[in-house]
Amino acid sequence: MTVDNFILAVKIRVMKGCVTMPKKGENIYKRKDGRWEGRYIREYQNGKAKYGYVFAYSYKEVKRKLNDAKSSLSSEKSQSFEKTEPTICLFSEIADEWLCVNQPQWKISSIVKYTNILKNYLLPEFQSRNITDISRDDVLGYISKLLMKGGIKKQGLAPKTVNSILSVMKNIFEYAADNKGYALISFKGLSAKTVQKPMRILSNSEQTILTEYLMDSPTTTGIGIMLSLYTGIRVGELCALKWEDISFEEKCIHIRKTMQRIQVVGNLDYKTEIIITSPKSECSIRDIPIPDKLIQILLQYRRDKDTYVLTGSKNNYVEPRTMQNRFQSLIKKLNLAPANFHALRHTFATRCIELGFDIKSLSEILGHASVNITLNRYVHPSMELKQRNMNKLSDLLAVK
Repeated sequence: MTVDNFILAVKIRVMKGCVTMPKKGENIYKRKDGRWEGRYIREYQNGKAKYGYVFAYSYKEVKRKLNDAKSSLSSEKSQSFEKTEPTICLFSEIADEWLCVNQPQWKISSIVKYTNILKNYLLPEFQSRNITDISRDDVLGYISKLLMKGGIKKQGLAPKTVNSILSVMKNIFEYAADNKGYALISFKGLSAKTVQKPMRILSNSEQTILTEYLMDSPTTTGIGIMLSLYTGIRVGELCALKWEDISFEEKCIHIRKTMQRIQVVGNLDYKTEIIITSPKSECSIRDIPIPDKLIQILLQYRRDKDTYVLTGSKNNYVEPRTMQNRFQSLIKKLNLAPANFHALRHTFATRCIELGFDIKSLSEILGHASVNITLNRYVHPSMELKQRNMNKLSDLLAVK
């Protein structure tokens, strides 16, 4: 099955709901993506069955493949082979099976991401290779190739992008090792070295200039910028926010949704669409307390519960990239140094640390899985804070 056909299959799954597989015959199921799936037990490890899978577009064909797989397995056992490996274990077939088995538990944005990584990078390189024959040297060479000549313009990919590709490849290998019993390479130490870019944070004076302008020239876009600057909300969460998500009685924001633009499932021209879905992780589903002064500002703009905060409309919304563009235009208008919208979140986290927030509380407000993410990625002490801390040493220099 090609990746393009798989994308179309995903579209069917989205339209019809979760995949169900009514049984017909001996361990043979009809999938809602139109294919037949045959399953057989390859072996038992620690009392747990390890399954093998075959796929086809007709019951007759999948039945034949299933019988062949069982016969091959039986023949290998009769010859006392310690390992039971099929004759062919192409990377493309393992990758397809990995997608099919796992996609019911993934968000549609993740399915599109993984499918595109396979289609654009991994399959062109490893499609016809037996997964058991792929060595660490092969992967190291592929990393260098991606860094130097990867991408549409052949100018090389960013290390972060390369590591995302390697992450998908690693997951496929782990799936094959866990479910097929293959002896495969370890991905430990296989990665592209990344350089931490300095994150843009608004200085105290820049924050004052921005806040004063937003207060003097109130707009719904300005309200959104204020929310991000003083609550740390992500741009996707902001764009999906409705007035019903803000509790004025409890003085908090209920984060339950996010908005993002993804590739249209089944479209081969890379067209995109806006979706509103659950946040990126369980930790991102959270309640954020709102400062009292910000509550008073929000009360002046309060609209019907089922309307978007950024538009006051039930049907019209502002998408993340539009919000990004509006913010950058405002920064330019105020003669401030260039900054993207995410700088507001960095600035919020840094100001909280400067004001003495405990890390655990801040981590939960930001929706992080651990305090380490908060410390390593978002908290950047300003030079002013460093200077104040260093001045605490002055007492030790006092001459009596």
